[in-house]
Amino acid sequence: MSRRDLVAVLAALVLATAMLTGVLGPTAAAATTAGCAKAPTLTSGSHTIRSGGQNRTYILRIPDGYDRNRPYRLMFAFHWLNGTANDVATGGAAGATWAYYGQQRLSNNSAILVAPQGIDNGWANTGGRDLTLVDDLTALIEGDLCVDTTQLFALGWSYGGAMSYAVACARPTVFRAVAVLSGANLSGCAGGTHPVAYLGIHGTHDSVLDISLGRTLRDTFVRNNGCAAQNPPEPARGSLAHVVTAYTGCRAGYPVVWAAFDGDHTPEPVDGTTATSGARTWTGGEIWKFFSQLPGTATPSTPPTTPSGAPGACATAYRVVNSWPGGFQAEVTVSNTGTAATRGWRVSWTLPAGQSISQVWNGSLSTAGGAATVTDAGYNGSVAPGAGTTFGLIATGSPATTPALTCTVS
Repeated sequence: MSRRDLVAVLAALVLATAMLTGVLGPTAAAATTAGCAKAPTLTSGSHTIRSGGQNRTYILRIPDGYDRNRPYRLMFAFHWLNGTANDVATGGAAGATWAYYGQQRLSNNSAILVAPQGIDNGWANTGGRDLTLVDDLTALIEGDLCVDTTQLFALGWSYGGAMSYAVACARPTVFRAVAVLSGANLSGCAGGTHPVAYLGIHGTHDSVLDISLGRTLRDTFVRNNGCAAQNPPEPARGSLAHVVTAYTGCRAGYPVVWAAFDGDHTPEPVDGTTATSGARTWTGGEIWKFFSQLPGTATPSTPPTTPSGAPGACATAYRVVNSWPGGFQAEVTVSNTGTAATRGWRVSWTLPAGQSISQVWNGSLSTAGGAATVTDAGYNGSVAPGAGTTFGLIATGSPATTPALTCTVS
């Protein structure tokens, strides 16, 4: 990423506007995704998905010997500025050992890997479009493949690190942890107040994105995760070494680790030399060590059964998250007030005069005759008694009138 490219990126940034808030924490039971126990239709390779009104592409890597009854980790790996999804998926010039930043090799067929392609080979996330892509890909993959919903991860270098940070800010209850390599706040930070397990890696004399920018991202989650403030040691110039520091005092399940290295803007530094190598770098191992220490809670899936107990019931809460001239973003929380887990939910309302909905995430929208209905996205249809889930929407018109919502569950 050149300095001129960075200036252009910063000039074009629009703060991401989509934030999901929910109830899933590191010790919560994992929901069984719709893709568990059924024959998948997705295959490894390049694919196209319709997202935010555009055709977007991505590369998927399904583990060898995929078992449809085994919940897998799901890892999103974002490319750098002027990089491509193919660079990430193949390892680029560094070779196959560096595919998905080394995570394909290190995960040893225990993870589903996806490399999305950014618009203009970047992650400006204008209007939250790249977060929408992440949402849509998550829904698609979880609907077709068996995923442990407590084991979603994001990682990337440079602009890809910025996008991983945006994911941590905006999807804290969806993604378990992120790894940000040489990143900065380039893709926005919608929300950014909830804890997420966080690994930051940065060169002490990064000539493209100064290490102070990486420290700022790290400190967001030092605060969010309740860690003790400290000034972690960093290697001296000329040492050609790296120093890894695990913060103390963090909330259980929400570690923060900072790895500083004596080097410039690279995802693959090698101790003892200024050369870089995906085969010999330590960064891939640190990422895998950080992700794999966070245990999943999913168990092999079984065919769905009819829930027992009293008839299901639900309640909703509607709030405006953000607004601008001519439009706004809202969030709806669906809570299970019954005594049995739901298999699905539906929220309906009459659109106030002048309002129309242009986008929904974590749900499926249908409209007819001035009425809107959002049903669950499959992966979030199962809600335990006393728990809840959320969906978000972008609408045109004024947010002044709060609609009356009707909620039903099955």
